[in-house]
Amino acid sequence: MIREQTQRTAGTGPNRAEEIYEKCLKRDPLTAEEAYWLYEQAPLQELALTADRVRRAVVPDLEVVTWQIDRNVNITNVCISGCHFCNFHCKPHQTERAFITTLDEYKEKIERMLALGGDQLLLQGGLHPKLGIDFYEELFSTLKSLYPQVRLHALGAPEVAHIARISGLTTLDTLKRLIAAGLDSLPGAGAEILDPGVRKAISPAKPSVEEWIQVMHEAHCLNLPTSATMMYGHVETSRQRVDHLLRIRDLQARCPEGHYGFLAFIPWIFRSSGTELERQGVATRFSPLEYIRIIAVSRLVLNNIRNIQASWLTVGKATAQVALHSGANDMGSIMIEENVVSSAGAHNQFDAAGIQQAIREAGFTPRLRDQLYRMR
Repeated sequence: MIREQTQRTAGTGPNRAEEIYEKCLKRDPLTAEEAYWLYEQAPLQELALTADRVRRAVVPDLEVVTWQIDRNVNITNVCISGCHFCNFHCKPHQTERAFITTLDEYKEKIERMLALGGDQLLLQGGLHPKLGIDFYEELFSTLKSLYPQVRLHALGAPEVAHIARISGLTTLDTLKRLIAAGLDSLPGAGAEILDPGVRKAISPAKPSVEEWIQVMHEAHCLNLPTSATMMYGHVETSRQRVDHLLRIRDLQARCPEGHYGFLAFIPWIFRSSGTELERQGVATRFSPLEYIRIIAVSRLVLNNIRNIQASWLTVGKATAQVALHSGANDMGSIMIEENVVSSAGAHNQFDAAGIQQAIREAGFTPRLRDQLYRMR
């Protein structure tokens, strides 16, 4: 019955559909048309089951779902990128709102994180027009000297490109200097949807798609661990979502052998509350079934990325639990002090006990990990 439905819905014979699933199970790279078919027409039950089979083949500990304790700290809220989905940023002239986190504030936040068992800072900020390479070198080296055990998962490709531009450096030299100062890994922040038209519509002043890809490739060549992300559900089409996945996959394929590359992929839903996009008529339209489809297709298209993370922060506990049976193998972090997505309407919360209980309720064993997906 399912196979007959596939044939009627997709306009693809059962043999051809089976060939696509077999390619997925073998972890062969799909063509764009095959990936489009999976996203647009494959029955969700088949899709999720196939993604779960691939997940079980890729992740050694079948019954384990990983999670992490880290802390988000915003370096600054000053940003000139003009993203229409962000309520958190302010312009340089808005001095009553603008801040740069002080060293004493970092110390207080880190001490609280360490007390909760955390081992990593997710440091992100805006494209501040006056904070160049010297600022970040001093910040990273100071934090590392005070807390050598804390990993710095910091910035993102757009911030690296911006720092390079205002410092008169190449992005490669900027990355080298940041690593020397203490940068441990690079988040996938700022990807949104890797399509020039979408980028122009939602973040017109942010460094380009090509710059994001260039910085990430340079990070891979330097063996700096990275992650990849996708923020969906705003102005993009379904095929632009798939094209985003294909760009990530192809970029990972260029990673030098033996280097970290992308350790994980994390998709999350756009949250519109109070944003400029909402004022333009673009509102959040969250569908749990659509999210499960994205998780499953991510697992099948990203044949060279091992970890797929369920974004409980934006989709909630129940949907994240279903995602664990549809291709995802990680629940991410309890995210102490998340500000950016929360400011646009994402209010889900977990503490360490809560995230572990959610994993157990889904039928898995929780295992605490670090940024490199090593068990703690």
